Amino acid sequence: MSLFRKIFGLKDGDGDNIKNEERGKYMPEIKLPIDEKFTINFKANGGKFLYCENMQEIFETLQQILDENQWGDKQVYLTDERLKELFKDFDLKPSTNLDVSTYFLTTCEYLIADDGSLLICSNQIAEKKLKDLPANFVVYATTSQFVESIGEGLRGIKNKYRERIPTNITTIKHFKAIEDKDFLTYGSSTKNLYLLLLEDF
Repeated sequence: MSLFRKIFGLKDGDGDNIKNEERGKYMPEIKLPIDEKFTINFKANGGKFLYCENMQEIFETLQQILDENQWGDKQVYLTDERLKELFKDFDLKPSTNLDVSTYFLTTCEYLIADDGSLLICSNQIAEKKLKDLPANFVVYATTSQFVESIGEGLRGIKNKYRERIPTNITTIKHFKAIEDKDFLTYGSSTKNLYLLLLEDF
């Protein structure tokens, strides 16, 4: 697709989804790879997608996010002990107090390709509602967390936590500013979300 963009000068997004009617009604539907499908849908939702090939790139990208937003001296809502250990060399100021936290550093369960959403549960947000969490999210995930649909993600959670299935399972899908919202996003909790995606295949 990038070759066609260079030749024909297509803008970003112009050729990502070729409508079936433009291709002819008897042509089979184009099936995008799961990672590409997620990326297109995630960016369409307004998310900031940051692909990293190794942990060094993860660290550098996180530092750029902190610098860009001037979050270096701000409190971060951080409850995941594994993330505290992973980013121990950063001068993060972890807090469990939502009232003083500027952003939320977390993981997710799965990355849903169908709609570009992130599947999370009580392992990430305990019993809190999305609207009660900080407006800014930084999510650390890996490419092995891609699934096609929410149903596949829910089955994955059920298989992963056979002994004790987590509660408060939900998706984060809307990452656009409030003025960009339409009637389809009414009542949803919009977040300014950065996805740090590590290649682990």
